[in-house]
Amino acid sequence: MTKITKFLEQMLNTIMASALAIMVVLVFGNVVLRYFFNSGITWSEEMSRYLFVWLTFLGSIGAYQNKEHLGVDMMVKRLPRAMKKFVLLISDLIILFVLILVLDGSWKMTVMNMESVTPAVGMPLALVYGTGLVVAVSMAFITINNMYRIVFNKVTDEELNAINDSEEMIV
Repeated sequence: MTKITKFLEQMLNTIMASALAIMVVLVFGNVVLRYFFNSGITWSEEMSRYLFVWLTFLGSIGAYQNKEHLGVDMMVKRLPRAMKKFVLLISDLIILFVLILVLDGSWKMTVMNMESVTPAVGMPLALVYGTGLVVAVSMAFITINNMYRIVFNKVTDEELNAINDSEEMIV
């Protein structure tokens, strides 16, 4: 399982790095073309905007997997181990519920925009709204895996306290 997780994380990082590199080339190239040649690539801005959307959503998957989203754990740190597990299970159930809502909304938007295309690039808008599908399914798998590990006691004490708070990020 860890080999698959490592491979998927590596693939996610490669996709995000590629999207960022393409965005930099498109935006910088367009700036140079406009400044020096008084012309530009018409689809450059639109494509970089959609790449940014994908980059943001894919980054949230990586941050969720590594537990790098901010959280408030003032109360949870003081609880005994059994209560920490219970609170994290409830938290994961709430997260799963929200992901189901995201999946439902993204599915409806993707289906609704299957025939619509972007103005400059001409790609289906379903590719843009499909980011919600990818994120919801990916985070749901991570959440279900977390819940499995909590229920079957495969989680360490450090993992039970693995919430980043803003003070840790300042260092």
